[in-house]
Amino acid sequence: MAVARTPRHAWISAGLRALGAGGPDAVRVEALAQALGVTKGGFYGYFSDRGALLGEMLDRWERDVTDDLIARVEAEGGDARDRLRLLYEIADTGEGLATDITTDLAIRDWARRDTAVAERLRRVDNRRMEYLRSLFRAFCDDEGEVEARCFIAFSLYLGSHFVSVDHGAFSREDVLRLTNKWLLDARTD
Repeated sequence: MAVARTPRHAWISAGLRALGAGGPDAVRVEALAQALGVTKGGFYGYFSDRGALLGEMLDRWERDVTDDLIARVEAEGGDARDRLRLLYEIADTGEGLATDITTDLAIRDWARRDTAVAERLRRVDNRRMEYLRSLFRAFCDDEGEVEARCFIAFSLYLGSHFVSVDHGAFSREDVLRLTNKWLLDARTD
């Protein structure tokens, strides 16, 4: 009877979960094998070393938060506001993404210490911002306003995970919903 190999994508997914939970130092072949319930020998059938795995993890994250996410939003169709609403919903829930906000935050922390990761992060963030700009430009004529809305939306996605504040009569979800609604309102001046 042939023994089924642990698929390559399972190693990458386990690596991304470990990265999100503990940063790049938590991505260890032996720990991943244990998490997958396999021996570490299968790892070397796919990857030459840990560095190769880390590179493929970054590749998966980059595709997930750029090409795959944009394709998904575009496939749903609708006007720019509809696509922004869907983008906000996906960002808030992580539904359908191979990675989540913990991965994104761990990569940002990693980028503070690794210039190659920092370069990739800049490329990914620039791609994300350009997509946001393309959507906001559909209903905002002023480039300064487009840039401000994009920056606020992106900062909200990242920063809301670091803010621990009471909102009085409002829940965190209420405030996010109201902020997103405000960002989507047409200019009145």
